[in-house]
Amino acid sequence: MLKYPCLILDHDDTVVDSTRTVHYPCFVEYVSRYFPSYSCTLEEYFTYNFDPGVVPFFRDIVGMSEEEMLHEQNYWNEYARRHVPHAYPGIKEILEKQKREGGKICVVSHSYRENILRDYRENNLPEPDMVFGWECPPPQRKPSPWPVEQIRKAYGFQPEEMLVLDDLKPGYDMARAAGVPFAAAGWANSIEKIRSFMKQNCDMYFSTVQELSDYLK
Repeated sequence: MLKYPCLILDHDDTVVDSTRTVHYPCFVEYVSRYFPSYSCTLEEYFTYNFDPGVVPFFRDIVGMSEEEMLHEQNYWNEYARRHVPHAYPGIKEILEKQKREGGKICVVSHSYRENILRDYRENNLPEPDMVFGWECPPPQRKPSPWPVEQIRKAYGFQPEEMLVLDDLKPGYDMARAAGVPFAAAGWANSIEKIRSFMKQNCDMYFSTVQELSDYLK
C-alpha cells in the first residue's frame, strides 16, 4: 500500500536539476544584456527564489517593471525550450513505483506545462496525471492552494492521502494553506537559510532522493 496515494511534486530542483543548469544561466545571460548593473551568485539566486519568491525578486530586487518581467518571462521560456535538465538519480524509480501501485502523480510548478511535460518525456519519467504550471492565472499559481484543491476535487483524496514535495517556500505555503502534509526536497542546494527554515517548519526534510525513497517504502 502506498504511503501517499497522491504525490504533488514541484518540478525545478525537485524532480529535475534545472536552476543550476538552465534557469540561473538564462538569468545571467538576460541581466547581462538588459540589466548590466545587476548581478547575483547562484546561491543568491536560489535564496531570492526561496524568499521573497520570483516575482518580488525580479520586481523589487532586480528592479524590473511589469512589462520587463513579461519580456524576461518570454526570454526564459524560449531558453528553457532549448535546454533540457536531467532528472535527479532515483526520481524515476520513485515515480514508477507510485504509478505501478495505482497512485497519482501531480505537478505544481512555476515552469510552463509544456516544458514540464517535455522534461518528463526526455527523462523517460511516467507522465503526470495533472499539471499546474506558470500558464495558470496568477491567483491560481503557488503559493495559492487552488491547484491542490483542484486535485482533491478531481480524485476525492483526503488531505492525509496527499504529500506536497517542493524545495522552496511557495510550495510550503501552498501545502499549509491547503492543509496537506509537506516534505522539503533538500538535494538541490545546501544553503543554510533555506535548509534551516525547511527543517524547522516542514513536516519532513529529505537531504537526498534516497532518503525520500526510503521514507515512501
